[in-house]
Amino acid sequence: MNEVMLALLRSVKTLGRGRVWLLLLGPAAVALVVWIGLALFFLETLIGSLIEQPPLTWLAGWGALWLAKFAAVLGGWLLVLAAAFVTAMLLAALFVMPLLLEHVAAADYPELARLGKDSLAAATWNSISAVLLFIVGWLLTLPLWLIPGFALLLPILWMAWLTRRTFAYDALTLHATDEEWGALRRQHGFPLLLLGVILALLTHIPVVGLLTPTLAALAYTHYCLEALRRWRQGAVVAASSRPTTVKEAT
Repeated sequence: MNEVMLALLRSVKTLGRGRVWLLLLGPAAVALVVWIGLALFFLETLIGSLIEQPPLTWLAGWGALWLAKFAAVLGGWLLVLAAAFVTAMLLAALFVMPLLLEHVAAADYPELARLGKDSLAAATWNSISAVLLFIVGWLLTLPLWLIPGFALLLPILWMAWLTRRTFAYDALTLHATDEEWGALRRQHGFPLLLLGVILALLTHIPVVGLLTPTLAALAYTHYCLEALRRWRQGAVVAASSRPTTVKEAT
């Protein structure tokens, strides 16, 4: 828990650097404009489609048509917001994360040797595969949202998983060897997920939620680089130990 709070505090401190705000606002602005624009044209059709699908058809058949309509409207807006969030997540992972990592590593962790492998293809696939799994899991668990409390719990857990899967890998891909990445993933599995849960809670704050992907990139960068620094304990690792394989994300 101390490591999580340290990463969050360092992230807030980093926000005091003016350049970071440009990176913070970019993905949110693009995602918001794109998906609100699309919602103006397709939201009504989306709601109409949802109300014709089970379990909402079951509710209508049981005489609770008002509840089915309410659930369809809620589900439609949640889908739009989720799409905007996923778009902002991809933009942050693919375009903002490399710039943030370079900035934070140089400013706050200059002593960390870069022993990983700079693979754009691996980082891109990690982000896209994480989003695809998130969408599939999110859709498959939509019926569970009718269970009291699950409509709040499931989005938080899915978003926590998505941010952890995406940014923990990206934060270490340049600096950590395969062995270091595997060890840190095992040792810090729960704190990394907890950090994702805290960030996922921010997604439920209007407008601020769309800033969460870039905030997550920043927080995971601080957490993972600090964890790697402590793991190495100040040891100088020979450049010859640079790995030749790409780390596998899980």
